[in-house]
Amino acid sequence: MALPPASCSGRREPPSSSYSLPQPADSGRRSSMTEEEVTSDLADLQLHINTKISTVKKFLQLRRIGQEPSFKSVLSKIRHEMILVHDPLDKLASEIQQQEKLKNLLKELQKSAERDQKEAQHLCENIPSHLLIPSQSCTSGPTAKCAEKEEVAEPKPAKKPTKETRIIKQVPLLTVEEFESIPAYMKGRITYDQINVVIKGINQAVARKYKILDQPLKSMSAPIRNLYNRFMGQETKDIKGEFFFVDADIKEFAQLQVDKRFYNILNILRHCHRMREVRSSKLVRYVLF
Repeated sequence: MALPPASCSGRREPPSSSYSLPQPADSGRRSSMTEEEVTSDLADLQLHINTKISTVKKFLQLRRIGQEPSFKSVLSKIRHEMILVHDPLDKLASEIQQQEKLKNLLKELQKSAERDQKEAQHLCENIPSHLLIPSQSCTSGPTAKCAEKEEVAEPKPAKKPTKETRIIKQVPLLTVEEFESIPAYMKGRITYDQINVVIKGINQAVARKYKILDQPLKSMSAPIRNLYNRFMGQETKDIKGEFFFVDADIKEFAQLQVDKRFYNILNILRHCHRMREVRSSKLVRYVLF
């Protein structure tokens, strides 16, 4: 092959376009990418960056809005309304849960009744022949015996019904699964054992309170009668027949401190559907589920 002619300056001319330089190892892979694929990747990257920028702008805008004095009152009002809505939603969720349990129980009772009805019908249709013996009438026996059977026994004086002792409802202890499902912001530094200690104290206070309410009035001393009158005065028509307690009951009958942590635990128990709040006459009543 003939060499290219040298220039007048003594330098060698660069190789012609027909001579190709060695390509890198990945040149085959890069050359396989079409211009459309490169454009598509760049468009996706641009869209991703624009989305991030838009999110940051919205965040900064909301942050500025939250710091403006004119909007602070509005945000505070919204927060207050959300707190007010929280309790009815808890009551609604609890009511729905109770209705679901009742529905499942009724379904089980219906299945059991249908099964018993089928068994009874089968027994009626398949009574053995040796059991179909007619009972002897009075005419087949002596007249004296028939007369004795026809005599009506004198009714005995009815006994005065004794007052049934009712079963005092207790708050079930919290399970580990329920404790782990509590939101972290609600739980804070409260431990699993601390919640169950409060539950045991509540059960102790409720048991002693309703033990007094079940006592006969004649057997009560003056201090016990005062407690009885206080308990009866705290009951309203909305919670009549239900078991409840107030802060004074905890201070009277349980060795618990009624402080901020105690109220936080009550909030957790409401979240776990152990009780609900009923507010009236400036008194908060905690009704057991």
